[in-house]
Formats: sequence, C-alpha cells, structure tokens
Amino acid sequence: MSPADAKSKLEAKFPGIQIQIINNALLMKPEDLIRVVQFLKDSPEFKMNYLSNITAVDYVEYLESVYHLYSIENPPHSTAGPIVLKVRVPRDNPKIPSLVPVFRGAEFQEREAYDMMGIVYEGHPDLRRIFMWEGFEGFPLRKDYTPEDADVLEWEDVEWLEKHGVKVPEEYKQFARQLKDAGKEARAQKPTEKEI
Repeated sequence: MSPADAKSKLEAKFPGIQIQIINNALLMKPEDLIRVVQFLKDSPEFKMNYLSNITAVDYVEYLESVYHLYSIENPPHSTAGPIVLKVRVPRDNPKIPSLVPVFRGAEFQEREAYDMMGIVYEGHPDLRRIFMWEGFEGFPLRKDYTPEDADVLEWEDVEWLEKHGVKVPEEYKQFARQLKDAGKEARAQKPTEKEI
C-alpha cells in the first residue's frame, strides 16, 4: 500500500485529521499518533502489529520522532506495509504521547530518544536516561549540543581522582578551581567556519 493510499484510508477513518506525505512517510500531529497507530495495529486491512523501531531526528528548527510499522502476518512486499510515521515537535517543548500502551516494545526505544534528543514521551511508564547517567546535562545527539573538553578537568573530576589515589598536577587543580569559582563547565570550543 502506497503512502497516498494509507493517507486516504486514515483520512476516511478520522475525518479532519491532518496528514502530509513527506519522503514516503506520513507526517501527523502528536495528538493523532495514538489513535492512528492503534487503528493501524487493529485494522484487519493493515494489521501493523510490529513496531520495528522509533528514532529521533534533529532538524534544528524542530525535532522529529519516526516510527516504522510492519505486519508480521503479511509478507514484506504485501500491500499492507511497511508504514513510516513521523511526528514533529518544537525544540523548546518536545512532547509526544508514548506508544508503550499500544506497543510494549516502544519502552526502551522511547527512552533512547529521550536520552539522546530530549523528546518527552508523555505517559511512558519509566522515562529516564538509558545510556547517559542521571544528572547528565543536555542531549548529546542534538545538533546544538556542546561536549565537554576531554582535556580539561573540572573540580568534581579532581576530587574523584584524588579520592581514588590519583595525584593530580597542581596546574590542573588550579584551572579546575578557576572554572568552579567562575561557575563554568569545561565545554569544548565549537570549530569556526574556517575549520569546518
């Protein structure tokens, strides 16, 4: 089934729904996601009963969550799939309903997108970091993320190293104190346009 056919069938089922076709994917609003996915899963015509993956993309102006649905009952090249869904959210308020109530397999994938991109999947039963540690600042796969400078120690690093028996040279300690007193972190410098 082509994206255009799937769009037509969804629009017939949900009058007033706004769906666009973008690169063979169906783009919809966050508030429509649950009912569309539940219909695609339960409908005898679609039988999209396998959520293959959830990914997230940073387009600078907005974030996008991408879902790939397949039918286990229908052969891969049948008229039923796969179907790719996309949901866009603003960077400053990236909230999307969780698909965990529909597909239990969404749990860790939504946690990954939350951890790396900062998308909040509302209604998720255990939305917390999965790769980074609790207390980690920022979202490392966002395009505006600035990593720490690996060559500079912060005061917490100095304390941890010395607690574990590592002698830290005095110049590193002084710089770490200066950073702490100034309330700064050891962030790497972004390359200039000439360096890119």
